[in-house]
Amino acid sequence: MAFIVPVCVATGVLLPGVFAPLKAIVPFIFAIMTFQGALCNTFGQLLAVFRHPARLLVILAIAEVFMPVLAFLLASVLFGDNVNLVAGVVLEYCVPIAVISFMWVGIYEGDGPLCLASILVSTVISPLTIPFTLSVLLGASIQIDAMGMMMDMVFMIALPALAGIVVNELSRGWGHDTLSPALSPLSRLITIVLITANSTSMSEYVLHMTWQRLEVALFILVFATSGFFWGLLAARIMHGSQPMLATMSFTCGLRNISSGAVIAAQYFPGETVFPVMCGTLFQQILAAVFGHVIERLCAEDTGERKRKVRVARQLVKRK
Repeated sequence: MAFIVPVCVATGVLLPGVFAPLKAIVPFIFAIMTFQGALCNTFGQLLAVFRHPARLLVILAIAEVFMPVLAFLLASVLFGDNVNLVAGVVLEYCVPIAVISFMWVGIYEGDGPLCLASILVSTVISPLTIPFTLSVLLGASIQIDAMGMMMDMVFMIALPALAGIVVNELSRGWGHDTLSPALSPLSRLITIVLITANSTSMSEYVLHMTWQRLEVALFILVFATSGFFWGLLAARIMHGSQPMLATMSFTCGLRNISSGAVIAAQYFPGETVFPVMCGTLFQQILAAVFGHVIERLCAEDTGERKRKVRVARQLVKRK
């Protein structure tokens, strides 16, 4: 994925006329990916997340509080003379956790129920958190299309996830053991289509780049990278294994840019859209890179544990 994703992004940016029409099927693609990922989960696992919500609350605190505040402070220092750019940067990190994080968590063997719960909760509370955050940080008063966001969530997340879990429960694990692996190649293939189609939205801005836009893009790149890092750091502090590392890194790093772009276009000047859409260029590439980092970290941890076991066995034999 670390090699495929940059090619998809570049293709979407350079050939928007070819791939932009595919955006019409993006909701269906999300639904298929969510269904395939949910086949590996049970209702018991999902309920366990809400019974012991510490990890969920940490993810929400980073994604919905820490990142927007930090984005406002840094953007105010760097682009304080342009309130539209500051608003775009803040809006980029007010929006809910991205649906596609569920796909990345599945690829890198993360905690599916925790990821699903994080997406659902962040989306449900977003009609309240987005206006509140923008009001506190920017003094901007807006109204969110709560019903539209809820309908998107129901179609792309809730119903496919429910269907996947039900199939797995009723089939006594057949969904997890047989159907999910069978659908996995299709899920990977449509992921390529999804990333390419979404990247077409940035074509106009990238092909007509200015120095100020370049500065904003570089800032978004660095700040987007920090989102994955904060999630990874929180998981390490909580002594998490690969499932937690993958889940917290992707849920803290990936944001629902499409909803942010709609809000920016509806309530703010056109310049505000650019910082929001910059995430389209970097999010999927960063997800692939951090997925590789997580694999390396976990491989090193496994190697260290095996080494300690060997040393312990040698000590026992000597005694």
